[in-house]
Amino acid sequence: MVTPGRESLGSNNSRRPQECVKKNSGSSDLPWESVLHGTRQATALSVALDVARRCVDRRRLSEALALAARHGELPKATRWLPHGLATGDAGIALLCAYCDQCHPEQGWDAIGHSFLSAGSELSGESLSTGLFSGLSGVLFAVAALSRGGARYRRALGVLDDALAPEARKAADRLAADRPGRPVDDFDLVSGASGLAAGLLDRDPHRLLDPLLTALVGLATPNGRTPRWATAPELLGDPSTRTAYPYGNLNCGLAHGIPGPLAVLALALKAGHHVPGQAEAVRYLADWLTTHRADDEWGVNWPSAFPLPPPDGTPAAPVPAAARSSWCYGSPGVARALWHAGEALDDARLRTLAVEAMTDVLERPVTSRHLNSAPFCHGVSGLLQVVLRFAHDTRLPLFTSGATRLVDQVLGAFKPGRPVGFTTLGPGGEQLDRPDLLDGATGVAMVLLAASTDTEPTWDRVFLLS
Repeated sequence: MVTPGRESLGSNNSRRPQECVKKNSGSSDLPWESVLHGTRQATALSVALDVARRCVDRRRLSEALALAARHGELPKATRWLPHGLATGDAGIALLCAYCDQCHPEQGWDAIGHSFLSAGSELSGESLSTGLFSGLSGVLFAVAALSRGGARYRRALGVLDDALAPEARKAADRLAADRPGRPVDDFDLVSGASGLAAGLLDRDPHRLLDPLLTALVGLATPNGRTPRWATAPELLGDPSTRTAYPYGNLNCGLAHGIPGPLAVLALALKAGHHVPGQAEAVRYLADWLTTHRADDEWGVNWPSAFPLPPPDGTPAAPVPAAARSSWCYGSPGVARALWHAGEALDDARLRTLAVEAMTDVLERPVTSRHLNSAPFCHGVSGLLQVVLRFAHDTRLPLFTSGATRLVDQVLGAFKPGRPVGFTTLGPGGEQLDRPDLLDGATGVAMVLLAASTDTEPTWDRVFLLS
């Protein structure tokens, strides 16, 4: 299953800044600083605020959603949820929270309040618990707008109480020994990793420990097949089931094992410890280190590894490396490995993370396979990962790489479209999406992160901080 294209760690390539990684690994404690200067910074900030204003304009929002909904083959992708963080009003509220942090006198808090109302008034029974489209996401957005808990105290308490029993059920479900489990038991988007991520900074009902304990159990070795393996009948769509007839091991930060690794490592670094947690971080980091799909440009990972047939014959060949995106591919995996290196104080893991990101930035733009600006599988998601590496390492290669990516995002700005940015649909159509995950909201937030000195703590929902 291991298919390295070349040796990475210990390479004789002198461009690898290994000593800088060791020396600067504590730079995340330094203040956030814009990577941009002069005209480029002013342009990025102007576009970010323009797009943010478009996304909170109900008329433009409705126009964009109506245009996107015309593509009948994408009903789920274009569905707008009042309580949705990824694709709904809660995500717009999170944008307002960040704008309020950057410009506290411009009334963004009041605008954010208007977008919170629909989602936060729903009862716990009305929602899933997931971070991207459920109760945990609403809670994250309300906390972000609360100015450190000074506001929305009653709403936060109601949401905390509603989440508590459901989070305990999610931990129990993950702790159950079930073969071939679905990824939404444990992933960031809908599962235990997302719930834990939302509780790292605020956990009044002490829900984090049982979730971390369940994730540690998931990461405990169990014979030949890891406990997070997904059976073929539980894979998401017919094409995936055809590609992985015996199931797979998902390697994406959004839906795969890098999510549990990242949240376990972030919790460990923040002082949240449960038995076996450090060992689980080590096991998962080592698994990703040795299970790769390096290509001609360097370190890389596939979207998933195929499971072998039950008769013991070898598994199918490892698929090609994934695109260079946040959700699947090197950027998301590298960030999870960086968190592991920080939690374990392991320079080797940090060096591999930096090497993987260096290789991403040295790939030709066309070889990254990012066809639009938005976050999930577009240029903005890669940019936010690079911004985090620039902050944590203070390495010039990441600052210059982020600057080039900002230029690429700004080049995709379409002022004549309702929300300024579009995403590419599966048929090549331009979709006017205003949401956080696949739309203009996420682009605006990343441009603000690049052009201001206000730390983007919102990227915890993507397990980048």
